[in-house]
This record gives sequence, structure tokens and C-alpha cells, in this order.
Amino acid sequence: MDFKKLLAYQKSFDLAMNIFEISKTFPKEETYSLTDQIRRSSRSVSANIAEAYRKRRYPKHFTSKLTDADGENSETNTWLDSSLACNYVDKEAHSKFVKEGEEIGKLINFMINNPGKFGVHCD
Repeated sequence: MDFKKLLAYQKSFDLAMNIFEISKTFPKEETYSLTDQIRRSSRSVSANIAEAYRKRRYPKHFTSKLTDADGENSETNTWLDSSLACNYVDKEAHSKFVKEGEEIGKLINFMINNPGKFGVHCD
């Protein structure tokens, strides 16, 4: 299977692209701070899932990369909270993105807790 078929990858990639689009409306003075941070962390989720899948031959590496993905997902959630507090996103968009992030977190944790379902051979 290709990592792009993993539901966690697909949903995290879609969320990153939606965050990218909404972050285009952030003020110019946020370019090198909040805008950059939220784009980086949101994009890193799917990148770490892809790396984890490719490292599935090594159980500890698989779990480590998924843990990184989960951490980046949580970081994205924090930046979303900051975006709401600064009135860069409305409550509706914030709520939608946070719920998507929560679902992605559950999918990542399912992968961590069930590595055998993703081709990891645990001895």
C-alpha cells in the first residue's frame, strides 16, 4: 500500500491545505511568525506519517515518527487557538479545524497502538 492511501495521511494533508488557504488572510506582520508556524506544523503531520510508513520495517522508528506527527498535530491545534484569539479565524473555522485535528490525532494513535495493521512486524 502507498502511504497516500492512509486515512491519517489524507486527512492531515487536507487539513494542512485548508490551513494554508485560510492563513493567506492573516496580517502581513504575521508572515514570519504565526503564519509560518501554523503552516509548518500542519504540513509536518502528513510528512511524518509518510516517513513512519516508509520506516515500518523498524517498529521503534515507526512509532517515533508517528509520535512526531502527533506532536505536530497538537502544535497545530495551539496555533489554531492563537489564530482564534487574534481574530484571524472565526469560531466556526476554528471549531472545524480543531475537530479535524482531533480526528487525525485518533487515527495517528490507532496506528501507534496497532502497528501490525500497517505492516510493522513486532517481535
